[in-house]
Amino acid sequence: MTIKLIAIGKTDHQAIQSLIDEYSKRLNFYIRFDLELIPDLKSTKSLSEAQQKEKEGELILKKLLPADELILLDERGKTLSSMEFSQYLQKKMNSGLKQLIFVIGGPYGFSDSVYSRAHGKLSLSQMTFSHQMIRPFFIEQLYRAMTILKGEPYHHQ
Repeated sequence: MTIKLIAIGKTDHQAIQSLIDEYSKRLNFYIRFDLELIPDLKSTKSLSEAQQKEKEGELILKKLLPADELILLDERGKTLSSMEFSQYLQKKMNSGLKQLIFVIGGPYGFSDSVYSRAHGKLSLSQMTFSHQMIRPFFIEQLYRAMTILKGEPYHHQ
């Protein structure tokens, strides 16, 4: 199975990018992982929130194959502990799924068409994080989940 994270916009801070690179490298030891960035929209000042969500949604949906399972990282999603997340991923891997895609939306969230295509929503916290900070947090949690599944001592419980 491949896990892909799709996010809107590039990472501007080198420290954040270093964390993304480090945990992506570690994660690829366990499972195929891809991070795909969709460029920021141009001239967003002339767009309403709804128009911006719709345009970003079109770009997200173009990245998907029909068999892909899409999970949105959304503040209204289900929260899981690290152990529960690892079990969730194990079920996905056992199901024969070829590609599991997680998406971090733009500043206003997701369009209705993206919500309609999604198979579920996960929330990493009830707190609000920047779109850039959520990237290393999520990739680290993927890495942690893989170490839990392998019984490695990265996660202490």
